Amino acid sequence: MTTADTDLDRHWATVLKWHPYWLLATGTLLSVARPELTPAGGERIATVVLIVAALVLQLWWGRARRLRTGPDAVSAAYFALRWTLSVVLTWLNPFFAFYAATGYIDNNELIADRRWRRAGAFASSLPLAAAQAGGVPFARAEQWALFAGLLLVNNALLTMVGYFVQHEEERSAARAATIGELERTNTALQKAHDENAALQAQLLLQAREAGIVEERRRLAAEIHDTIAQGMTGIIAQLQVVSGTADPATAHEHVERAAALARHSLGEARRSVQNLAPVGLVHDTLPQALRKSVAQWADQHGVYADFTLAGEALELHSELSATLLRITQEALTNAAKHAGASRVGVTLSYMDSEVTLDVRDNGRGFDPLRLPKRTGTGGFGLEGMRSRAERVAGSLTVESEPGYGTAVSTRLPLVRP
Repeated sequence: MTTADTDLDRHWATVLKWHPYWLLATGTLLSVARPELTPAGGERIATVVLIVAALVLQLWWGRARRLRTGPDAVSAAYFALRWTLSVVLTWLNPFFAFYAATGYIDNNELIADRRWRRAGAFASSLPLAAAQAGGVPFARAEQWALFAGLLLVNNALLTMVGYFVQHEEERSAARAATIGELERTNTALQKAHDENAALQAQLLLQAREAGIVEERRRLAAEIHDTIAQGMTGIIAQLQVVSGTADPATAHEHVERAAALARHSLGEARRSVQNLAPVGLVHDTLPQALRKSVAQWADQHGVYADFTLAGEALELHSELSATLLRITQEALTNAAKHAGASRVGVTLSYMDSEVTLDVRDNGRGFDPLRLPKRTGTGGFGLEGMRSRAERVAGSLTVESEPGYGTAVSTRLPLVRP
C-alpha cells in the first residue's frame, strides 16, 4: 500500500468517526437560527432531549466500534437507532435532515448485507426528501407529489453514485491484489537473486580451490620442462669445463652455461609473473588492461586499442587476475601467430557477468584443427579456456583462415 493510500484511509477514518457530530451540530445551529420552525414549547423540549440522546448514542458507538473489525448486528442496530432519531428530529425541524444524511456516508461500514445497505440508503433518503419538500406534516397535496419526485431523484442519484463507488472499490481491491502479488513476486525474485549470488560465490570458491591444484600441477610441469632442464644443461656444460684443459673449449662451454642460465632465469621470471599479476597491485582491472594493451602495441609496432563498456566495478581478485592473464596470453598469441595490423580489446560490465573480447584482423586459423587438451594447463587457447573455467566462466574462439580471430571470455560478475 502506498503512502497516499495510507493517508486517504486515515482521513476517511476521521470522517467516519466525526461526521455524525458535525452533521448533528449543523442541524442544531440552523434550527436555533430558525426557531419559528419549532414554535411549540413541547416540541423544543423534545428536540433538546433527542439531541442529547443522539450525542449519548454517538459516544457509546465511539467506544463500541473499537471492539469491532467490520459490520455486524450491533452496528446495524446502531444505524437503525440513529436513523430513528434523525427521522423524529427532521419531523420536528427540517434542518435536522443534515443529521439524517449520516446514513449516506457510513451505511457500507455499518451494514453487512448489500440488500440491507440499499434499504438503509433508501430509508435515509426519506427524511431528506421530506425536508426538501418543505417539512412534515405536509399541508398540501402538491407537497406529497413533490416529496415523491424528490424521493425518486434522491434514490436515482444514490443508485448512480453507489454504482461508481462499488466499481471503484472493486478496482481498488483488484489493484491491491495486484500490488500484493507483485510484492510477493519481488520478494521471491530477491530471494532467488540472493541464493544465486551465494551459489556463484560458492562455485567461485570451489573453482578456485580446483584451480589451485591444477596450477600447482602446471607449475610443476613447467619447472620440470624448463627450469629443471635448463639447470641440467648448465651442470652438463660445467662438467665439460671441469674435465678439459683447452681454454677455448672451456670458454665455449662456459658461454653455453651462461646462455642456459639466462634462459632459465627468464623462464623463472615468467612463471612467477603468471602466478601473481603485478599489474593489479596498484591499478584497477581496466587500468591494467589499458596499460598492457599499450605496452604490447609499443613492443610489437601493431595498432591496438582498449575499450571499456559499462560502469567499471570492483571484481573478485581471482576474476581480475584471470581476465588480465587471458588478455596477455591472447595478445601474445596474436603477436606470434596472427600477423595482424590491428588488435582490439573490449571489457564489458553487465548486470550479472563481465565479458572480455580480444579481436584481430590477422590471418586466422581453423579452430577445429587445434591440438586436443592435454590437461596440463598450458598457455595456449586451451590454457586460457582452462583459466576461465576455473572461475565458473567460459571462453570461446571464433576464427577463419584469412578473416582474423576473436577470443571471447564470459565470467560471472562476483564482487569481492
